[in-house]
Amino acid sequence: MWGPASRLCPRRVLSALAGAGRPGPWRPSAAARRLCPAWSLRGFSDSFLQPLPDLDFEECFAGEAFPGEARLVPPETKRYVSSRQLALTLARLLSGRKSKRGPLLLECNPGPGILTELLLESGVRVVALESEKAFIPHLESLGNDMNRNLQVVYCDFFKLDPKVCDTVKPPIMVSRTLFKSLGIKPRPWSEGVPFKIFAVLPIRHERKAIWKLMYHLYACNSIFKYGRVELYFFIGEKEYQKLMATPKTPDIYQVLSVVCQVACDIKLLHKEPWSSFDIYSQNRKLEKPKSKEISELVEQEMCFIQLSPRKRLFTGNLTPVNFDVFFHMVRHCFGKPSASLLHHLRSLSPVDSMEILKEMKFSKTTKANKMFPHDFKQLFETIENMEYDDGCRWLYDDSMDDTML
Repeated sequence: MWGPASRLCPRRVLSALAGAGRPGPWRPSAAARRLCPAWSLRGFSDSFLQPLPDLDFEECFAGEAFPGEARLVPPETKRYVSSRQLALTLARLLSGRKSKRGPLLLECNPGPGILTELLLESGVRVVALESEKAFIPHLESLGNDMNRNLQVVYCDFFKLDPKVCDTVKPPIMVSRTLFKSLGIKPRPWSEGVPFKIFAVLPIRHERKAIWKLMYHLYACNSIFKYGRVELYFFIGEKEYQKLMATPKTPDIYQVLSVVCQVACDIKLLHKEPWSSFDIYSQNRKLEKPKSKEISELVEQEMCFIQLSPRKRLFTGNLTPVNFDVFFHMVRHCFGKPSASLLHHLRSLSPVDSMEILKEMKFSKTTKANKMFPHDFKQLFETIENMEYDDGCRWLYDDSMDDTML
């Protein structure tokens, strides 16, 4: 079992960044928040972690509706693979190595089933998670025709494990219910890949969807309770570039860049023009996008990427128990990216900042935005591993409560 690997200093401190929460002593709730189930995470976007005005993630929830608020954005528009040539390419990439039973793939919103049929022909066992009832009869008929290697579930993958799940009904589901019905059991992180997931990310909420998955990955809950699930996504080219950003591309380097690259090995498998996808319109028809907002996105290419969670992501110092402190540290550094790392360390930890820099072999003039993703992980583990008189390695203010509540 994972045990607590970090402790927060029970003293009153002021964050050096604008917009931080009110300072306060460490409280039991700060640790107990880690026991909250996946669906209680608030927002799944770092727009709720610390409200800094100059960070890149504030628009993640722009226009998003919350309880008691009117919805400010139109309903989500789903994209479907409509090109058979693209489907052939994807089937080849997703089939992988042949095994006795065939690999298991969860295909999210397969729609007309063009890719589904080719996957079944390739010997892949497919679970179709479809959120539109109109497509389900056709998908079920494919299963009957293709030796029953297809299970069809009325489920919206991107609404899996909602924040409030007292009364959920399909297509909204809880992961433990879904996987129990599929006969999939939890597996240790150190074991191999239990299954793959294929999806085209929501048009307006690509980054929000990635953030939600990253929280679940670091916490080892939801789909990642079942092991190191491989993710295969189509994502817009601009968002892909942000995921892969480093200090060499400072204009788009951001918190999510660090979080994703630390957690996953990310590979670009294919690029495809938008014309290979159709959307499911409000008229319940598959068609090319017409609205001006979506038409502007069509100018981008779609990137097909593979995210493979790292087997050695978790160590004795970074665990599913204390990852929220790691997130807080990274966010703090990106709050003032041009500030020196020394400046940030004095606000983050009571441990001697110069000793930390010496251990990291960094100079006192090193800037936060010059650190690569692996440097942030090394920094966190270095602080966690250092000896300190009262055992507290992190300064705490109540903005950290927002990380997971």
